Amino acid sequence: MTAHDLSAPASRATAAGASDATHIALTFENNRLASELFGQFDQHLALLEQRLKIDARARGNTVTLRGDELATNQARRALDYLYDRLQKGSSVEISDVEGAVRMAQAADDQLVLPTLERKGKLALAQISTRKKTVIARTPTQDAYMRAMERAELVFGVGPAGTGKTYLAVAHAAQLLERGSVERIILSRPAVEAGERLGFLPGDMKEKVDPYLRPLYDALYDMMPGDKVERAITAGVIEIAPLAFMRGRTLANAAVILDEAQNTTQMQMKMFLTRLGENSRMIITGDPSQVDLPRGVTSGLGEALAFLEGVDGIVTCRFKAADVVRHPLVQRIVEAYDAKYLPNPGESRT
Repeated sequence: MTAHDLSAPASRATAAGASDATHIALTFENNRLASELFGQFDQHLALLEQRLKIDARARGNTVTLRGDELATNQARRALDYLYDRLQKGSSVEISDVEGAVRMAQAADDQLVLPTLERKGKLALAQISTRKKTVIARTPTQDAYMRAMERAELVFGVGPAGTGKTYLAVAHAAQLLERGSVERIILSRPAVEAGERLGFLPGDMKEKVDPYLRPLYDALYDMMPGDKVERAITAGVIEIAPLAFMRGRTLANAAVILDEAQNTTQMQMKMFLTRLGENSRMIITGDPSQVDLPRGVTSGLGEALAFLEGVDGIVTCRFKAADVVRHPLVQRIVEAYDAKYLPNPGESRT
């Protein structure tokens, strides 16, 4: 059989073999980039072998892929995409290889994604700021990033480690740099302290910082530290507990509510109705990790049910397969789902 060249000038491919096994040789023209593509001690190729159950062997700037026809072509698409990234000046880390493999597999699972062309060439959604570019690593991340671009209100729900909060903050930073919004407002319910923070030492910023640290971390990843500090001082970036949102109208802003599963029904309604003119709102949370007192209904679950199908609102549901934090986290989530969900494959919401 013959394998089509999927990479245009980036690489050229030939293949031969039986119908149940394929042999593809890919030659990349730039030796230095090929070395970066394969990874130190060929670790990127080792990951392809592990994930796709194929054999991948490099010699110079050529890699030979052997195995199931579907899997070898997925490996080829992933390598072509990563090589194209290297040609454009980006680096390739092990996490990028993992993401490329997931997206190549998604293409063959016939998922409806605007990023996956029928010809098999990958073009993943991305968020870019002056400091960093973040590229989708899973089909759900891809859909989430595109939803934030087009919808005024986006819910991102699912387990820890799927990038819900990180991508939301990255998108907000991108909107601010573009001039699409004038400020960023980041909020979380301070449930652990019952939203009664007076007994904690320090001024208000010092009281709430422990609850908002994940949002700070994402901000500093996307923007230079001195710029973040100046923006916070000037009020361009505001980080505050949910309780402080009452009575406000949030216009010309990118507004993010994190850990939304810990909002009450009234808090969620209050927050949703803060949305002002020319604003975007992103709400993230994990319905399986509610810290509210026993008997108190989570506002997130109620909102997801009430607002299903409302024009201008998009809900992206992440699953254990979307965990990108660490492979072990994915297995932990799956184990808990198997224990506590009636049907482990069902939605967590």
